[in-house]
Amino acid sequence: MTKTAIVAGGGIAGAVAAIALHRAGYQPVVYEAHGAGADNRGTWLTVAVNGLAALAALDLDPESIVAAGFPTPRLSLTNGSGRQLARIPLGGTTIRRPDLYAALRSEVVARGITVVYGKRLVSRSEAGDRVTAVFADGERATADLLVGADGVHSATRRLLDPAGPAPRFLGLLNSAGFTTAPVEADLDRTPGLMHMAFGKRCFFGWCAAPDGSIWWFANPPAAEPSGPQAEPAWRAHLLELFAADKIPATAIIRATGQIEGPWNTYDLPRVPVWRSARTVLIGDAAHAASPSSGQGASMAMEDAVTLGKCLAAGGDALARYESARRDRVQRVVAAGRRSGSGKAAGPVGAAIRDAITPLVMRMLYRKGNPQAWILDHRV
Repeated sequence: MTKTAIVAGGGIAGAVAAIALHRAGYQPVVYEAHGAGADNRGTWLTVAVNGLAALAALDLDPESIVAAGFPTPRLSLTNGSGRQLARIPLGGTTIRRPDLYAALRSEVVARGITVVYGKRLVSRSEAGDRVTAVFADGERATADLLVGADGVHSATRRLLDPAGPAPRFLGLLNSAGFTTAPVEADLDRTPGLMHMAFGKRCFFGWCAAPDGSIWWFANPPAAEPSGPQAEPAWRAHLLELFAADKIPATAIIRATGQIEGPWNTYDLPRVPVWRSARTVLIGDAAHAASPSSGQGASMAMEDAVTLGKCLAAGGDALARYESARRDRVQRVVAAGRRSGSGKAAGPVGAAIRDAITPLVMRMLYRKGNPQAWILDHRV
């Protein structure tokens, strides 16, 4: 008899998990907490080469999935004065988040997998070889497996281990946008080159898309999490943060029609409980990494593929999945936290950072890419 699965969360992790479970012989149903319009949420991200390889392991065509994006194989790192600190390999494809959602969701639907919107998980229970999920509207679903793919603020994680750790605020906010008008600045529009800069008061990143638009993000430091802010006031705040920098941040922000944000950035310290007999966590629900890692989507994809392979092999699949993934993802979380810590450095810390970064990068890359342990991994 075909086994069934409830996938809580219809984002990147949930979509890829549904495909992996289907491939492993399960009949999954995806329950997304938000409405159908939520697929249009978000700005942009980069899917790293290891994430693309994970998609290929599901017999998907990675180039088709990210066809709406563009390759970004290189990264230029500067300081607020415009001095280049490093130029290093990046790898992967940069894509609008809604375009990635749409491509993955299309693959889900093509396999006959049901996606149900507006279903927020509120409780779960296990009895024998079955697990039952209860949603906020009172609907219940019972299956052989519950996969918590519901993000950093995962309801599944809280239900699995109410005493477990809460997400950790990283002292940074996030904002992003796309230019809709010419930028009044001399920009390096080298194809495939991602620019990132340690501004004097705020970190900034941008790249030129093939259509001529500029995609950007900013990471303003913050002592505590922020709620929603009015767009005009938030725009003015960003312009003030970059006013003293010799990077094109202010010109790009002024050319942007609608600025998204702010939203808060979190990671997760070690999550002690990933699974029970019939419930398992994947993606940010289990191991959210700082956006500075550039690996959130790719780690979720690797998780989903690994889980599918373990389930297909039978036996104690959830234990093998955790064993295969825990050490790797915790190293990525730690690496992301280290790389993000320099974004909010004070004047003294920034001076030290700018002085040693070129030397450190030369030493690290002398014998190859130090990120190879992340990017070269295959599931």
